[in-house]
Order: sequence, then C-alpha cells, then structure tokens
Amino acid sequence: MAGKKKQAVEPKQVSAAAIDRRHAASAAPDGLYDPANPGHRWERPLQAPGRMQVDFEERVDFRRLHEYRLARTRNALAHSGLGAVLTFDQHNIRYISSTVIGEWARDKLTRWCLLTGNGEPYVWDFGSAARHHKIYAPWLPTNHILAGNVGLRGAVSPSVGLFEEAAKEIKDILQSEGVADMPLGIDVVEPPFLFALQKLGIKVRDGQQVMLEAREIKSHDEITLLNMAAAMGDGVYQDIYEALKPGVRESEIVALATKRLYEMGSDCVEAINAIAGERCSPHPHNFTDRLIRPGDQAYFDIIQSYMGYRTCYYRTFTVGSATRPQIEAYKTARRWMDEAIALLKPGVSTDKVARAFPKCTEIGFETEMSAFGLNFCHGLGLGLHERPLISRLNSLKDPHELKAGMVFAVETFCPAKDGISAARIEEEVVLTPDGAKVITLFPAQELPIANKY
Repeated sequence: MAGKKKQAVEPKQVSAAAIDRRHAASAAPDGLYDPANPGHRWERPLQAPGRMQVDFEERVDFRRLHEYRLARTRNALAHSGLGAVLTFDQHNIRYISSTVIGEWARDKLTRWCLLTGNGEPYVWDFGSAARHHKIYAPWLPTNHILAGNVGLRGAVSPSVGLFEEAAKEIKDILQSEGVADMPLGIDVVEPPFLFALQKLGIKVRDGQQVMLEAREIKSHDEITLLNMAAAMGDGVYQDIYEALKPGVRESEIVALATKRLYEMGSDCVEAINAIAGERCSPHPHNFTDRLIRPGDQAYFDIIQSYMGYRTCYYRTFTVGSATRPQIEAYKTARRWMDEAIALLKPGVSTDKVARAFPKCTEIGFETEMSAFGLNFCHGLGLGLHERPLISRLNSLKDPHELKAGMVFAVETFCPAKDGISAARIEEEVVLTPDGAKVITLFPAQELPIANKY
C-alpha cells in the first residue's frame, strides 16, 4: 500500500459539559458523594494564596467550588426523605446557588432559593439583582432566576397577596419536577410564607439540618478560603498589638480593624468585639468607647468573611504590663485550649472533646446554659456556627463523630482572680487525617503584652 495518501483525522472536540466527572470523583469522609472531586491535599501545607487570579499556579477554583457545594446539597437531600429544600438563610442560598448580594440582604428575608431532588437551583432575588445574575451567573439556567419580593418583613402588608403568589410559584415548580407529594424542607421563614405554603397542601419540614449536613465537610477550595480569611486576621492582630496603648478607645480599635480588613479584601466585617479593663468579666460580647488604661487586660474577636468564608478569631493582650492573676488566667485558658485541640481527630466522638472543657462552675456560672459560648468548639464555614457544635450543653447528650475536612473555631475563657480581668483565646483548626491543624497564627501560647513598659 506504499504511496497511498493517509486520510486526515479531524480532532475530537470535547466540551466541559460532556466530561463525565464521576470517574474522577471520590467519596467524602462521611460517605456523601462529591462529583466535583475537589480533593483534600493533606500531603501539602494548607495554602493561603494571594487574592488575584494568576495563570501560573492554581489557587481557588470557583467553578469547582460551585459544583462541590451543589453536589453536597443534592446528596444530603437525596437521603433526607424530602423532595426539595427552600432556603431563606443567606449562607444556604450562597451554598446552593453561588449567588450573593451582600450584607444588605442579611436580615431582609427577601431572597430565597429552591432546589428539588430532580432539578437545578431556582433563585428569587431583588428585581435588578435577578437581572444581574442572569448576565453574570451562567452556571444557573436563566429561566431559574426570578424577581421576588414578599414585602420586606411586613413593610408591604400581607394583604397585598405577595406570599400567596410566591407560594403558588413554588408549588408549580414542585409539581413540574415531580416532588409535590413529598415534604418540603425549609430553614428559616416568615410565618405568612409558611402559612401560604401549607394552605396549598405543601407538607413543610425542617430543612436546616439537611443544609448543615451538606456544609459539614469542607472541600480543598473551602479550606483555602478559610485559611485566607484567617491570614487577614493574623495581619489585623499585628496592627492591634501595635496600636494598643493607654488613651486608645475600644471603638478606635474596632475602626482600625474594620478598615484594614476591607483593605485586605473582606466582603463582610460582621463584628469586632473589643473588651477591656473591668468590662472583661463577665464577657459582654460587644464594644464601647471606653479608654484603654495602663495594666488593662483586653481581648478582641474578629468576625469577618472572605468570599463568604468566616473567621471567629479571639486574642487577649495586656497593656503595658501584666499582673499575676492575668497571667494565671491566661495560662489556664491556654491549657484548656491545647487539651481540646489535642482531641480533635477523625473518629473521635464530640462528647469526649466536650469533657475537656471546664464545667460551668469552674468559671463562676451556675448552669451550662448560662456559661454557653465561653468554652466550646463550633463548625466554621459560610456560617459562623456550623455543625458539629461541641459543648457541655449539647454534646454529652448528642455526640457526633469527627471527620477529616471539618473546620472548627475553638474558644476558651477564664476569669482572673482579681474579679475583673479575663483571658479569651480562640484558634481556628482544620481537621486533617492526622489531627487538628491550627490556621490562626498570631502568637497566643503566652500572654502578649502590648507596648510593654
């Protein structure tokens, strides 16, 4: 056949949509299937890359993040007994649909998202925001993005009928996707919306637990975003350490921290707690215009988010000098912290971790309810408090198994024997197969003294 001309072979074109990701997928530690297969890279250091996208190294793959979160939701929904979830919680809406319109929407209950077990997400949003999503959110079908408004928490009277119209839209979708006879899970809702759904014969159940189950295991991209957010907190604490001196007000430290966080790229500074002097014990969870004084103990909490992923990051300082009661309280809080972190390993039950924290009476409270939030762990992600939450209040009654890929904020609090000072420490940790990896890196093993005399 010598001399015969070879026939040209056309290259095969393969679109991203045609790739069968199932062959590359893996199972998450809790058995939920992850079609996007983000992959925990435990053999590598936890990365905290720059915020810019570059062409020479992989940073955060946001489309992979979208696919992972939606896949987790679908699989949690699949074994929940629910036909669909309807979400008003902004964290759940973002997790499912990867849409957000900022802090403005946090308390309005005017956005909602529906996902059935058989379909793609639907999003109802403020009118112009919905139009914006149609242009800039191509991962959602454009006919699934709708303008919605049920009255801005009663500002428009329910008598106008907006709740009934919205409920009818939802029932029509449930029917068209074949799940109208199954229960509908809801996370949070205005009572008139709930009543309108029930009036149409829709069986409503708790959907928040489904969403918390989905959000429990963080992907490689989520862990990277959480680590980037923590790195921002590291930098702000350096600024606080340098600025903390007599004559500075608590509120000025809050202003400094807020400004720096937005300069670094924060998308929401939710709260900066700033507590000093005689305000330290009991913990008031706020800030005032109180002047910092020589010898004060002062602690701060940075609650902010980068690309939606939160920090909850306490540090304690003294100003100029430290007393023996302040130092001893700090050592005790640090010991409780280290003992709890040492127990955070895959396979460990949360009740065992809870027992590492002091009983309420050890810090001067009569009940675990009154002491709640001072010595505990909480899951961290898009929400400030995710599952599992570990404390003496709940974990001894309802233990859960820890899994690799969980991310926690671990908090301890110890009042000082002087009656006014207190130590408050918080570390954020990622659960790797080998145990907890701390990602909040501003030094906290010993009590820092700012502007030491």
